[in-house]
Amino acid sequence: MLTSHKLLQQYWHDDRYEIGNIRVWYIDRGAPHDRSSVSGPDISLEPYYMNIRTTGGEKPVPYHRILLITYEGKVEFENQKVQGLASQLMAENHRR
Repeated sequence: MLTSHKLLQQYWHDDRYEIGNIRVWYIDRGAPHDRSSVSGPDISLEPYYMNIRTTGGEKPVPYHRILLITYEGKVEFENQKVQGLASQLMAENHRR
């Protein structure tokens, strides 16, 4: 299985993938349930973190804080430390 960083690199550098179809959930201290999500167009990749564009500016998020990555709504990566969280996050996302 690919690491979250390698999977995101694959999506960014392989023309078969559309960045707009990517969604990443990550640990975000202070946010509701200490997690947030972002879609691909608001992410830029750096060697040790992903940079997220927010209304307040850019925010670096280390790759080890990634909880889940989906492509076209299908789970492609789930952090092994939080197995089972994918179904909960996906259900929350559909309610919004």
